[in-house]
Amino acid sequence: MSVPGRRRACPHPTRGRRADTDRTGRAVQWSGRLLCWSLAAGMAGAATEALLHPESGWWPLLWPLPWYLAPASALTWSTLRLREKTARWPPDDHDDLSAEEYGQAA
Repeated sequence: MSVPGRRRACPHPTRGRRADTDRTGRAVQWSGRLLCWSLAAGMAGAATEALLHPESGWWPLLWPLPWYLAPASALTWSTLRLREKTARWPPDDHDDLSAEEYGQAA
């Protein structure tokens, strides 16, 4: 329980993190949003194509664009996400237990 009149320490959001990890995290968010929006736009375009059959000259060029953007954004998102996860992975320099100690502990 907290004591009335006493403020709890609020950790700073960037304390203890590296700036490049934060930038990578923002890039992952934006590429994920681009992926979701391109899939939504592709589905809306496909539904429009199926139901309304637009006859304008620019429509055959426009409606497949989100479907071309989706794999590119998925590849970008997966690459950035992998980079983000490897940046946050703890180093494997010092193991607490050697192989023999691990075998005995198990």
